[in-house]
Amino acid sequence: MAGANSGLFGQLQQSLGTVIELLRLRLALLGTELGLEKQRLAVGLFWGACALLSLTVAAVLFCGFVILLLWDGYRLAAVGVLALLFLAGGWLMLKAAQRQLSAGSNLFSVSLAELERDRDSFTAATPHEPQ
Repeated sequence: MAGANSGLFGQLQQSLGTVIELLRLRLALLGTELGLEKQRLAVGLFWGACALLSLTVAAVLFCGFVILLLWDGYRLAAVGVLALLFLAGGWLMLKAAQRQLSAGSNLFSVSLAELERDRDSFTAATPHEPQ
């Protein structure tokens, strides 16, 4: 009787060890995914900031060029048209940003798929009761 009990207890310990190891691996996978997402966001923000700075300088220089070009007769019209163009462009970019942010993220999708696979393998390995 003691041998059967220790065998059952040993098997239970081994199963618990396996489950803990699976959880540890899944948490490591989550950490890796989080690190990759953080790195992707940092690089994207850096290049986005550089692009924003370059486009701002280019827009100011372009506006100055157009206003100086039309200085003699149409400077007010040039300023008005350029202001409307930038207003429309800014509004379109704001709508695109809102659409992009409301689309959702696929963060942790690999980890969730692995956890789903683990759950399926555990439920498939469980013996079913006869009916």
